Formats: sequence, C-alpha cells, structure tokens
Amino acid sequence: MALPPSGTTDEAFLREVDEEYRRDQLIRAGRRYGIWIAIGVVAFLVAVAGWLFYDHSQRTAAEARGEEYDAALQLAAQNQVGQAQPALDKLAQGEDGYAAMARFTQGNLLFQQGDKKGAAAKFASIVTDSKLAQPFRDLALVRQTQAEFDTLKPQDVIQRLGTLANPDSPWFGTAGEMVAAAYLKSGKRGEAAKLYRQLSEAGSRVPDSIRERTGELAKTLSVTPTAPTAQTQEKQAK
Repeated sequence: MALPPSGTTDEAFLREVDEEYRRDQLIRAGRRYGIWIAIGVVAFLVAVAGWLFYDHSQRTAAEARGEEYDAALQLAAQNQVGQAQPALDKLAQGEDGYAAMARFTQGNLLFQQGDKKGAAAKFASIVTDSKLAQPFRDLALVRQTQAEFDTLKPQDVIQRLGTLANPDSPWFGTAGEMVAAAYLKSGKRGEAAKLYRQLSEAGSRVPDSIRERTGELAKTLSVTPTAPTAQTQEKQAK
C-alpha cells in the first residue's frame, strides 16, 4: 500500500482506505449475487404485471356482468320476463354482488307473480350463501320473511328478525314492522305498541309510509281498554 501524500492527515487517509474497501466489497458482492438480484427484479416485475392483468380482467368481467344485469332488468321492466330469465340465471351462478342482485330480481318477480313459495326459496338461497356479503344476506332474510309471513308463527318471525328489528339496523323499517305485527298477533300488545312508536319516531331511517302506518297503530295501541262499569254490564244484560 502506498504511503499517504505529504500533508495528508491520518484521518483522511483512513477514510480513503475505508471507501476503497467498501467499493471493493460492493464489486465482489455484485459479481457473486448479481444474477440473483437480477432474477429477483424480474420476478417482481412479472408479479406486478400479473397483478395488473388480473385487476384489469376483473374490472372488465365486472363491467360485462353489469351490462348483462342492466339488460335483464330492462327486459323485466318491459314484461319480457321469459327473455330476461336466461341472463338472470347465468348471473345468479356467480359469487359477487351481481349474483345476489340477480337472485333478488328473480325472487321479486316471483313475488309479484303471486308465487310466494318460489320467491321465499329464491331469497333463502341468498341467506344461506356464505360467499355473499352479509348485507345481501340480511336483506334476503327480510324479504324471505315477507314472503312467508302469513305461514309463519309469530314467535318464528320474532326470533328470525329480532336482530334486524332495532333502530341501528338498516332494515329497521320493514323488519321492525313485521316483528311488531307478530307481537300483536301473539297478544303482546305492549311490545307491539313500543316498537310501533319507535318506528314512527325513527325519522329518515324509516320510509314515510311505514312511519305513518306505525304512528297510527302506536296511538291506537296506547289507548288502554277500560273495564266495563256495573251500569254498562246491566245495560248489556238487558
């Protein structure tokens, strides 16, 4: 190793030696691991390209399904249900939101046609499909109960919709009204009146039509029936 030039401090000389040593180490590392670094870079670029291709494919497929769903809805709106069904059947086989909406549409069409049993079965297929998002399944449970309401026992309605018939639920209006009606059918007048009152005071969270109906029912149920007096009983006896 050459001696440091005259006038150079020991500290500066040591710094130059250290820098030279680091450069030498980098060159050796590059020669030794360069190919692996290159492979890693290529693998990263391939992974990014693959993800971009997958994302683009998913977006393209979603757009296509959206167009198919819109076309089916237009056919159904024009009373061409028979022509809309093949597209709805195809969409209903998926696992995304369009699959759920297609089944909802099929259930609603059956309900409108008076086939409540078929509608309930279609909504039930959404409720039991764990691959679909929970909001879809909750709404399907409400719609299934609507279709089956006349055939269910009041307690079954209360148990089925209990968690959805509360002010924090987005389905409070419809679920709450059915649960209140079930309370009333089972003779629980107080519980029914309380729930009807909550519905009538729920504001924008509940549709106007439901608030108006439940408000009138809450007032009616809040009136406590008076026991007949002796004079009234005497008149009825005559």
